Amino acid sequence: MAKKVESTLINMILSLVLISMTMSAALGFVYLKTKDPIEIASKQKEIEAIRQVLPEFDSDPLANKSEQEGVVVYKVTRQNQPVGFAIKTFTDKGFAGNIEIMAGFLADGTIHNVVVLNHKETPGLGTKMTEPKFSDQFNGKDPDDFDLRVKKDGGDVDAITAATVSSRAYCDALQRALTTLNTLNDTNSAQ
Repeated sequence: MAKKVESTLINMILSLVLISMTMSAALGFVYLKTKDPIEIASKQKEIEAIRQVLPEFDSDPLANKSEQEGVVVYKVTRQNQPVGFAIKTFTDKGFAGNIEIMAGFLADGTIHNVVVLNHKETPGLGTKMTEPKFSDQFNGKDPDDFDLRVKKDGGDVDAITAATVSSRAYCDALQRALTTLNTLNDTNSAQ
């Protein structure tokens, strides 16, 4: 018959250390096995979002990107001719926190399309910013002639009924994208 191990503080500590080391090794193994597939899936998701906001292109947008204050700008081309810029931007002014969007600007500066990547807005209200009825009003607009503020604030954007805060936040994120694009263009023109 096996002898019972006495329960002492040292035995308990050794048992916890052994369990912790085993679980840490297992977690490390799983991380190493899933790191590359997760990274590949993340890149594919980003490229797909870029494809949604810009016309067809043949360049690798991930190879020609820049970041400024948390806003990522992807320059894309087709047959070495500029197509436009996809800009991954954000705002923290949403009703329920951060909103992340991908905005596509053509080479002439007009907005081609905008998609919401991430948000936590109120279902049935703020979530309507993902619907074409709201988001399509930006397509084809030149930000020089289209004020990216809701009409209630003197702009040209039709806000979502009962979700003005979400509408303002969407506009804020889009304005941040435009400001970043203009800053990069000014920097490149000065060089």
